[in-house]
Amino acid sequence: MMAPTHVAAGIALAVPIAFLVPELAPLVVAAAVAGSVFPDFDMVAGEHRRTLHAVEAYAVLTVLVTFAAIVAPSPPVIAAAVFFAAAAVHPILDLAGGSSEARPWEAATDRGVYLRSRESWVAPKRWARYDGAPEDLALAAVLVTPGFVVFGTGVRAFAVGTLIVGLGYTFCRKRIPQLSGRVNLPVPPVLTVIVALFSLFRR
Repeated sequence: MMAPTHVAAGIALAVPIAFLVPELAPLVVAAAVAGSVFPDFDMVAGEHRRTLHAVEAYAVLTVLVTFAAIVAPSPPVIAAAVFFAAAAVHPILDLAGGSSEARPWEAATDRGVYLRSRESWVAPKRWARYDGAPEDLALAAVLVTPGFVVFGTGVRAFAVGTLIVGLGYTFCRKRIPQLSGRVNLPVPPVLTVIVALFSLFRR
């Protein structure tokens, strides 16, 4: 799935939490959006859809941190729980889409997302044929809709901007090569450390 769809999923995930604790809405949205795009940093530091697309790790962290938030609620802990939940949803959405390759509409590979528990790649479902496909944009529009009901002007404007970016990406997707694998771009030291930690669990 394209980044705007992941962002839309983050906004959707933030809706019930923000409804329960409206005073934390801005923090919850920020945490959800950050978590929803975090796994894709492995495009610049690691192997895309493998290094940071660790759905099992995010799921475990979500459960642990959510329990901590219930026992001793605080804004940082709640934000962390939302972040990990959004990060866990990211690779699941990718599996619903196409494969990880330069021209995913050709479906030349079955590399959806790498699962450490299986030590292998899981084939994509291709319900959205590729990132940036019209059905991908439609999903982003559906996911972002609840945010328009719950959140204020700032988040609504952000949601509209997300859809505009998604529309532009969809329009020119087949002219843009996907950033698959590792890209030679400057990598923040903290991200390098995080990728190294995730790599410890790789074979």
